[in-house]
Amino acid sequence: MIHVLFLIFYLAAGATRSSSLRILGKHLDCKNCSDKRMVVPRHLAPTQPEWGPEHVGVGMDEHGLLPIMNVTWKISSNGVYILNGSEIHILDGTTNQSMCVQYSFKISAQLDPSHNKWTFSLDGVMVDPWHTYSVSVFNLPVPDTGHDRISKRITIPGCDDWRIQKAQICLENGSLWDPHMTGAVSVDKGHKTMSVTVGFDAAKYSERYQVSIQSHGFNYSKSVSKENRTSLNVTFELGIRQLSQCEIIFEKIICHLICQFYRYSVDCVLYFILDYSKPPSCTLIIIEILGLVIIGGCLACLLWRASHKDPAKTSSPDAKEEPKGFQVQGRKRVLIIYSLDHPLYKNIILKFCAFLASKCGIEVILDLLDSARLGVLGSVQWFDFHRQQIESSSDKILILCSHGVQAKWKAMCGENQVLLREDALSPVGDMLTPALSLMVPHFVRSASFHKYIVAYFDDICSEEDVPSPFNVTVRYKLMKQFEEVFFRILDIDKHEPGRVNYAEGLADDEYYHCPSGRALQDAIEAFHAYQLQHPNWFEDELNSSVGLNLGDP
Repeated sequence: MIHVLFLIFYLAAGATRSSSLRILGKHLDCKNCSDKRMVVPRHLAPTQPEWGPEHVGVGMDEHGLLPIMNVTWKISSNGVYILNGSEIHILDGTTNQSMCVQYSFKISAQLDPSHNKWTFSLDGVMVDPWHTYSVSVFNLPVPDTGHDRISKRITIPGCDDWRIQKAQICLENGSLWDPHMTGAVSVDKGHKTMSVTVGFDAAKYSERYQVSIQSHGFNYSKSVSKENRTSLNVTFELGIRQLSQCEIIFEKIICHLICQFYRYSVDCVLYFILDYSKPPSCTLIIIEILGLVIIGGCLACLLWRASHKDPAKTSSPDAKEEPKGFQVQGRKRVLIIYSLDHPLYKNIILKFCAFLASKCGIEVILDLLDSARLGVLGSVQWFDFHRQQIESSSDKILILCSHGVQAKWKAMCGENQVLLREDALSPVGDMLTPALSLMVPHFVRSASFHKYIVAYFDDICSEEDVPSPFNVTVRYKLMKQFEEVFFRILDIDKHEPGRVNYAEGLADDEYYHCPSGRALQDAIEAFHAYQLQHPNWFEDELNSSVGLNLGDP
């Protein structure tokens, strides 16, 4: 298979930088917060506010449209008379930029003129696509003990979201660019070469392009400049024997703030047959005839056996369900989501992926096995690309829950930050947190449930390691219920009318009979033994620079 990667490099001049955390315009009568706040006894302090809806969209400044968010909160009616203001804090989790706005007001009525709770908002906060912001609000004056702060996280969607697609920073990253890619293949019989020509429309904000074509054993690149042209063509000359498969997949990667992908395929089998075929030799004709004879003999044998089958074994609507062997039709893909809890657990993940590939015939998408693409895209774009590919297909996302998954989810919900030793040693750092931030909003939509499979290795983990958003679906125990997971990946029901499907060699007492299954069992047993010898193994894996609260929130 040949991958043609369109890598778009932007010129520095004229490119819109990511926005700083500030308020669009100067229409608000607000000021930066002071550390000197009025403190009163707790019984004299106003009650905590309540969240209203947030809004993400675009706003206009002198540079054009920018992504913005509006944050809204409400005042409880029983705390109005002692209230003299509110304070809102916003922190960008990606850049660590922060802002604080303090409101001063005096309200003389419990409800607003519409007889609803008083509502306040901070509008036009300039944000960046894909960033997650921590927002907190509390009322003034503050109590002398405890706090009445409310907090939440707001994740801004990517430039593929219609709400911010027209923002200038998204336009410069190709949010509305349609490359109209075309491909042409020609064969030179005399020189035994194939020419692949790629055509595409140039992007408005991109001047230089690097086009790479790569497959197993070779990698070629060509650079091209727009030079006021609206469409570009790039041609590659390839030897016929360099083609591992006669299918060409074109991918365009456009990178500045985000990365997007477009796929365009050309079936070159037809070109090969029409342009590079030779008259069939006598030997080839004889082989084909013998092949047809053998196939015909096999079919006749199968028909004869079917017609002489024992009537007592013939199934009927009233017969008892019997298990039926199942053969995989087509190759499925599964994206593995996990946490690097420990080197021994990492080994389990790798052995499990090898088992899926070799025994089950499933194509595995794993960050550890795709470091080259991950290095180009970054973790967020890498996950979102694969998530979009899977959501538009019949493939699945398998979430392997563990101690680290639960701890990192709690950290996302406001508890102490978690950094494991394996994350610190990894070149790309923590891959799970950005994955959860992308997956959970899609998972909670009922229409997306069937795309996600939640499981854990019950010899080394437990159901307590499953984050709360995933409690609404089935949690599978591995390897006891792996056969059910296998059928979920294949979109096959284990129990069908008149039959029970089974996958040979995948039951919990059979999977380790093959080499890859045995290696997986050994890896699970090794980590289980280590846990018994080191009860505090997870705390030992925490990076010393951060802490962890393992208790319930």
